[in-house]
Amino acid sequence: MPVGGLTTGPRNLLRQIREAMAGAQPAQDRLDTVVRIIAQSMVAEVCSIYLRRASGELELFATQGLKPEAVHTTRLRPGEGLVGEVARSAAPISLSDAPSHPSFAYRPETGEDPYHAFLGAPLLRGGRAIGVLVVQNRSERRYDDEEVEDIQTIAMVLAETVASGELLAQDELRDIEVAPHRPERLKGQRFAEGLAYGHVILHEAPVPPENLLAENQQVEEIRLREALITLKAGIDSILDGGQGKLAGQSFEVLETYRMFADDRGWNRSLEEAVRTGLTAEAAVDRVRNEHRARFAQARDPYIKERLHDFEDLANRLLRVLAGDRPGERDIPPDAILVARNLGPADLLEYPRHKLRGLLLEEGSAASHAAIVARALQIPCVGRIMGLRDRLSEGDLVIVDGETGEAYLRPRPDMLSAVQSRMLVRSERQAEFAKLRDVPAVTLDGTRITVLTNAGLAVDLENLDATGAEGIGLFRTEFQFMVSEELPRLTSQTALYKLVLDTAGDRPVTFRTLDIGGDKVLPYLETEREENPALGRRAIRLGLDRPGLLRLQLRALLAAAAGRELRVMFPMIATVDEFRAARELVDVECAWARRRGRALPALLRVGAMIECPSLLWHLDALLPLTDFVSVGTNDLFQYMFAADRTNPLVSDRYDPLSPPALRALGEIQKKCADTGTPVSVCGELAGRPLEAFALLTLGFTRLSAPAGGVGPVKRMILSADLGAARRGMANLLGSSAGSIRGELESLARKLNVTI
Repeated sequence: MPVGGLTTGPRNLLRQIREAMAGAQPAQDRLDTVVRIIAQSMVAEVCSIYLRRASGELELFATQGLKPEAVHTTRLRPGEGLVGEVARSAAPISLSDAPSHPSFAYRPETGEDPYHAFLGAPLLRGGRAIGVLVVQNRSERRYDDEEVEDIQTIAMVLAETVASGELLAQDELRDIEVAPHRPERLKGQRFAEGLAYGHVILHEAPVPPENLLAENQQVEEIRLREALITLKAGIDSILDGGQGKLAGQSFEVLETYRMFADDRGWNRSLEEAVRTGLTAEAAVDRVRNEHRARFAQARDPYIKERLHDFEDLANRLLRVLAGDRPGERDIPPDAILVARNLGPADLLEYPRHKLRGLLLEEGSAASHAAIVARALQIPCVGRIMGLRDRLSEGDLVIVDGETGEAYLRPRPDMLSAVQSRMLVRSERQAEFAKLRDVPAVTLDGTRITVLTNAGLAVDLENLDATGAEGIGLFRTEFQFMVSEELPRLTSQTALYKLVLDTAGDRPVTFRTLDIGGDKVLPYLETEREENPALGRRAIRLGLDRPGLLRLQLRALLAAAAGRELRVMFPMIATVDEFRAARELVDVECAWARRRGRALPALLRVGAMIECPSLLWHLDALLPLTDFVSVGTNDLFQYMFAADRTNPLVSDRYDPLSPPALRALGEIQKKCADTGTPVSVCGELAGRPLEAFALLTLGFTRLSAPAGGVGPVKRMILSADLGAARRGMANLLGSSAGSIRGELESLARKLNVTI
């Protein structure tokens, strides 16, 4: 009997299936009715439904045409037979002579040997095959494209029906792998310390289509077309520097989105899906599932990256169709945000008081999201590949920012263990709070200045809470990164004035704009660079665009009128660069004097030491500066030629290695010889063991992330620097790649709390 496509429209088919499900018959009777309806609609001699058990096996749940006794008896291992191959590839398979295919697996109990033509489609949920729908015919024939489209539409409807509990009751679905439900432990990388547990919310979470089948096909085609226009217009407006709906994304990512939004294949797939009778939302969902299933099979990292681009694009298109706007989501009070990656603006869109933790598939400890998470003291674990496909909205998860792990759907005993650890951390925080007003003085009387790093207005709350003696590094670029357009002079001045007002008589060191490299502003036109980390970034960009840097210096001078102002320039690689930058300060001071503007009572200008070239030119640089600050993050990535944002190489070196520590020791010695005040403001300053090493090298001014102030101060109060320095002198001559273990032993020997 030939197959000629659906004999009734898809809407009529869905109506028949739902009517069958509404009956009072036992579950098996309802399933049998469903496969019979589909067989009749597809003019097929066999129709079978296989569902995936938690074990991964595909079990025959219902059939029309095969032997009834095979139901709940026939099970196929993952990848076994044609049905297993459909599930493995998550793509339809159409064959005119199934028994001749190498994947064909004959099961005598089914009685399927007379059937040659085979058409199978996966039941997809979240890009995973939760089952397979099969139709078969005796004659050797090739199913045409329209028939393949038909069975995919039916499979999509069935997948939604199964997952919603319409097809089977929830107790009958207990062992069906509709979505991941088993406890899992995933290893990632620690981006921000802390412990948290709560319920998952997906960043740019897909909006599930409420209606699958169109009431009016032409209306849905128009809705899709208009949504695509809106999507592209939103991307274009940001790329052109205007106000857009997709705020907070980097220029390159948006450029990629625009390219994919114009992709003919993607647009054609959406149009064809709508023409099968689906709503615009269901069409987007179906095409996304197909892309996800197909790209997930690829081994090429570039190809897999394209999956994420299409995924994000589809999610945004669904939100356009739903009429949603950013910042309006209702999230639970114990939200754990899960995302592929985030920009700082994205993270700040969520209500801080409800956000407990952050899990990322990508990123690095130096990424914008990680820095903001540390500032907000939100535990964050990143580099967890495949995370989003393993989670559903509302799943309970644990974020372990101490070990760099995530626990999905944890067992009760695991949750209890984490709650106990959180209690210990809370007690430790209470201990740190008691040290807030205690001066940081070592056992042998050395006074250490402990400052904090900041970059957002919200960071200012940490000044009083931590007892930090000031702000050793205020990252001014964050205001630019979270804005959709270049901040005006008035808004820059207002922020800097707020920082100084909040700090009171405590010192604040402002770092001028450090953008470029991995920090791209969507509204600032830049040329694409092969290696942006070594390209036009930080002070290089400021000197190439003096108007941008002068505007910022003007805002800083205005904000500090009558007070002390400390400004430092990032990524100085040559003495000439510092001279040129300082000249711009003089130009702006002269501009203000001519107009009778008030100037700072005391102006100090410094440089960041983060380019190794300066290590051999400190004798020329230091006399020109009022102070310097060591940016260990960049200094070490350039020293070791290892991109700190690249997880493949970022852990290839240890900052507690003889070369790194000798370089730091040389900087400290040169500064001491010239009387130049020096501080360390990299991540090292916020970790007790690393800060202990810095003290032994002679540094007495540290600027740490807010969460590191308490632990570092506790370490300082327990340290005898004289003995520690003698111990360190013996370690610097080591030929080992790291002396971390030896430093830990030294700290234990001296009873230093690390």
